Amino acid sequence: MGNELQHRTVLLEEAVDALVTRVDGVYVDGTFGRGGHSRAVLARLSEAGRLIAFDKDPQAIATAREIGDPRFTIVHESFASLAPALATRGIERVAGVLLDLGVSSPQLDDPARGFSFRADGPLDMRMDPTRGESAAEWLARASQQELTEVIRDYGEERFAVQIAKALVARRAESDRLGPLSSTGELAEIVARAVKTREKGKDPATRTFQAIRIHVNQELAELQVVLEAAFASLEQGGRLVVISFHSLEDRIVKRFMQAHASGPAIDRRLPIRAVDLPAAPLRIIGRVFAGAAELEANPRARSAVMRVAERVAP
Repeated sequence: MGNELQHRTVLLEEAVDALVTRVDGVYVDGTFGRGGHSRAVLARLSEAGRLIAFDKDPQAIATAREIGDPRFTIVHESFASLAPALATRGIERVAGVLLDLGVSSPQLDDPARGFSFRADGPLDMRMDPTRGESAAEWLARASQQELTEVIRDYGEERFAVQIAKALVARRAESDRLGPLSSTGELAEIVARAVKTREKGKDPATRTFQAIRIHVNQELAELQVVLEAAFASLEQGGRLVVISFHSLEDRIVKRFMQAHASGPAIDRRLPIRAVDLPAAPLRIIGRVFAGAAELEANPRARSAVMRVAERVAP
C-alpha cells in the first residue's frame, strides 16, 4: 500500500484518553478504519479488557484480522448493528463507545472507491462495495426531486436544483453517451451547474458528500447507533464521537443535549427538583485538533470530538 493510501488517525490520544476510564472494561470502536484508535485502546487495556470493533469496508476488515490479540473482535457490519452484535456475544454493558465518523483517508485517496472528485474513478461510493446500491446505480434511477432533496439536505448545496436538472439532462443522453459512471464526469457536470465558487472549495465537494451520505445511509445509521450506544453504556461509561461535518455534529450534539437535560416537567405541579430523576448523561465537552495535528494532517481541521458520560442507570 502506497503512502497516498495511508490513514492518519484524527484526535488519536484525545479520543482514547476520553474513552478509556478503566483498563478492564469492554469497549466498542464503531469505525475500525485502519485501526489507529483500536490499537491505542488495546494498548491501554489490561488482560481482562476487551474491544469489539465494527466496519463495513472489506479492506478495513482485512487489516483488522491481522491483529492477533485475543481481547479483540472485529465485526464486518455497520455500527448500526451494535445492539444485536453485543447481544449475540452476551455483552449487556460496555465501558465506552467510540465513533469516528465519515470516510477514511484510504477510501478518499483510492480512485477505485469513487469517493473523491480529485482523481477519476468509478462512481461507487459504498463503504462496503459488496453490498447495496452504488452511486452510479442510484444516479441512474433517482427522480429529479429526489436528487434535489439529497443534494440540498445532505450537501447543504444551494444550487441543488440546477445540479439535479443537469444530472437528469445527462441521463437523457445515456443512449448516446452511455451511463454516467465516473467521478470525473460527475464533477464536471456539477462544476458547470454551480454558478458561484466558494473560496478554497471545489464546486463538487457538497454534491459528492451528499451522494455518499445517501448511498451509505450515514445519518440514519448514526441515529441508530447513538441510541444503541447510550443503551449499552454502564454507569460511568463514555460515549466519544468524532464528526467531520455539521450534519453529523448537529445530530450528535442534539442527542447528547437531549439525554443530559433530564425529563421535561410541568412547572405548575408541586414537584421538587430533588425528587426528579437525574439526567442519564453528563456532557463532558468537545475537543478540536491542535495546531501540531492540523499542520501534519489538514483533514483534521473539520473534526470535532464530543464526549459524554452515563451518570445514571
